[in-house]
Amino acid sequence: MLRTCLKAFALLFFIVLTVVDSALAQSPTAPPADLDAYVASSMKTFDVPGMAVAIVKDGKVVVAKGYGIRKLGDGTPVDEYTMFGIGSNTKAFTTAALATLVDEGKLSWDDPVYQRLPGFVMYDPYVSHEMTIRDLLTHRSGMGLGEGDLLFWPHSTYTREEVIYKLRFMKPASSFRSQYAYDNLLYMTAGQIIPAVTGTTWDDYIRQHIFAPLGMNHSNVSNQAFKPGDDYAFPHSNVDGKLQVIPFGDLDNAGPAGAINSCATDMAKWVQLQLNRGKFVDHDGHLFTEQRSKEMWSAQTILPIGDPPPPLAGLKANFADYALGWGLRDYHGRKLVGHTGGVGGFVSRVMLVPEENLGVVVLTNAEEGGAFDSILYHVLDHYFHLAPTDWIAAYKTLKDTEEKDAAETMKKAEGSRDVNSKPSLPLEKYAGVYNDAWYGPITIRMENGGLVITFDHTPTMIGDLQHWQHDTFKAHWRVRTIEDAFVTFSLNPDGSIDSARMAAVSPLADFSFDYQDLLLKPAVQAAKK
Repeated sequence: MLRTCLKAFALLFFIVLTVVDSALAQSPTAPPADLDAYVASSMKTFDVPGMAVAIVKDGKVVVAKGYGIRKLGDGTPVDEYTMFGIGSNTKAFTTAALATLVDEGKLSWDDPVYQRLPGFVMYDPYVSHEMTIRDLLTHRSGMGLGEGDLLFWPHSTYTREEVIYKLRFMKPASSFRSQYAYDNLLYMTAGQIIPAVTGTTWDDYIRQHIFAPLGMNHSNVSNQAFKPGDDYAFPHSNVDGKLQVIPFGDLDNAGPAGAINSCATDMAKWVQLQLNRGKFVDHDGHLFTEQRSKEMWSAQTILPIGDPPPPLAGLKANFADYALGWGLRDYHGRKLVGHTGGVGGFVSRVMLVPEENLGVVVLTNAEEGGAFDSILYHVLDHYFHLAPTDWIAAYKTLKDTEEKDAAETMKKAEGSRDVNSKPSLPLEKYAGVYNDAWYGPITIRMENGGLVITFDHTPTMIGDLQHWQHDTFKAHWRVRTIEDAFVTFSLNPDGSIDSARMAAVSPLADFSFDYQDLLLKPAVQAAKK
């Protein structure tokens, strides 16, 4: 009897232990129990129509799910295969593509760019000679923040080759390799090294050497490839105070810097590969070697660290760097490897935590960074076993403060302008063709008694020049997703126009509207010189 009882007890203990072990084995990988509710709250707070979330933990995809709708006014739900623009998260794909060529011995990170891309020239001859492929990927060229982005954003008629050619006309904002300033044009340049070395376009190389091996069957490199019936989200933006569906921005000429569209399921595969140091998780082989993985996650450019705004005090970092296609920083003692992405109507976040074998992806179809970051840190806090923070409230407080401050700045500027001043010249004297050294022609013409400005290679940039004060006008663009800009004319002693400078009106304007980098010179004057 005793032996029978002991046997029964042993069997019971085994069953209980098995259940406990099973629970313990599952709990470290399980997502936050309130994830769905938290995502819904974030979407409601930040007015985001649709999202997709992916979480990878310990090599397993524990979440790949869609939330909300693809398009306002259309109830079609987002699912795990719905494609979103991932913006600058494309940069890690471009870097990975180059890493495969480094593995094959076809190039080195430290190859001079001009040797791989004949005709490559920067403004400074020294930089032209010394810039390496590594420099292209690390935002330390000396160019200013977003300098030259108006060559492709909003969509222009310039090709990738034409954009790269124009680098030679862009004056540096700092000395070479001296400081960090985020740019897109040099990632476009890095992407063009791929066809120069392989004979295959960046677009096809990404499809053939990354998407296909990973089984990323619901991803593409151009929103121009979308067809009716495809599973994709539509872009949304707050236009004059109202969330609206906006047209897709054609990013084909900026491809390597930000043109990829992907979904939760495919991005989970990408994250699995990254956390597995380039090795495939479902079959033998690798996309790139562990050595390349280490290099892509190694600090290259030091980023300045400031104190975060009070609502986000808990995010203060001890270090911050840019690697190769990835940003690096720390959070509660763990190294984070991540990136954000933004294109018209979409923002996204990818974050890797190598020590925790954890990856998080959040894709959205509205321009609200607080929405994806609040979800990200909620997920990280869960896996780091931290006390919960109301990140939604924190980011909403920050957003409200920034918008209030911007509104006050613009109101102050409005109140201080000299409304009784008049332009120095008759309006028709401001009309004419102007040239910027790197952008090219910008035309100002008379229309219905007023001035209209057009960026000749950017079809959507047509704006009415409204007099602001003295010789400053405000370009009020007819496409309202384009940030308004001040245009200030400088006169020669004889009263003719010497030049014009531009500046964004709103303090919240995206840095890609780099109006401040333009110097407009009358074409007639330039021709005489």
